Amino acid sequence: MVTLAALYGAGGSVVGPRVADRLGVPFLDRGIPEAVAKEAGLSDQAVDEIDEKPRSTTTRLVATLGRTATAGGSEGSVDRLDLQERRLRSYIEEFLAESAASGGVALGRGGMVVLRDVPWALHVYLGGPVDARIEQAMRIDRIERDQAEREQKLEDRARIDYVQRAYGVDGTDSVLYHLTLDSTALELDACVELIVAASRARRKARGTRPVS
Repeated sequence: MVTLAALYGAGGSVVGPRVADRLGVPFLDRGIPEAVAKEAGLSDQAVDEIDEKPRSTTTRLVATLGRTATAGGSEGSVDRLDLQERRLRSYIEEFLAESAASGGVALGRGGMVVLRDVPWALHVYLGGPVDARIEQAMRIDRIERDQAEREQKLEDRARIDYVQRAYGVDGTDSVLYHLTLDSTALELDACVELIVAASRARRKARGTRPVS
């Protein structure tokens, strides 16, 4: 089991699937919202909009969840939306915990916190200098610099805020991870090799949960 926390432009969407392929386990990026949506009876788009997205206004959350609430967002409607988000997060946590038994590579969603007590899980952080991550995002997504700069500010804030809001920790704190990589200084394929080797070493050292 590998969890990846990746800042914008760090290549998590590239590294994650490649690591999963090398380890022969599912890549759980899209799998998480789809599974959660099915369990919660919501569209996967609704779940994906909540997951690791900034909570800018009550109006946006109401539209996302398809809830009927006042446009101004009364205290009661905010409480209901917070409750709904906590419920969806619990589904995500349950899905991750179940996946840990069979294996997978989970990108984002606070996996390093949710699965911190799983002895064979490897928690990895991908980062790098802002300018280097912007350049890498331009190459990966084939976008212009101004767009990459806008997305970097929004997405970095959203990902950091999500972990802070959900679990009360700083998602950039190195103590949460076994392996921290500057994926702008190393080629992404090299990052894949390092993560695969570290995952196998940790699994060998820690063992795996017996299948009942």
